[in-house]
Amino acid sequence: MTETAAYILFSFMEVRHGYDVIQHVEKLTNGRIKLGAGTMYGTITKLERDGIIQFLHEDQKRKYYQITDIGRYILQQEARRIKELYDNLGGLAWGEQ
Repeated sequence: MTETAAYILFSFMEVRHGYDVIQHVEKLTNGRIKLGAGTMYGTITKLERDGIIQFLHEDQKRKYYQITDIGRYILQQEARRIKELYDNLGGLAWGEQ
């Protein structure tokens, strides 16, 4: 899973619409990741098609989605993978090795 996809999926831990996710990811990453609309909506389409998020409702032309149980499991596995990577690379980020 790409970093961008992980942040998008994490954002759907709460009910959100696409533009809200764009803002949420930018805030979480202190502006480091700025999602374009094409990236955002392409990812939403794929996540929904794969059963990782689900459409809940539409309000004022905004579609709201939330993570599914499958999506939550996938996100947990991704978090474990990242933790393992962090543990294995350890001090590299701080110049210790």
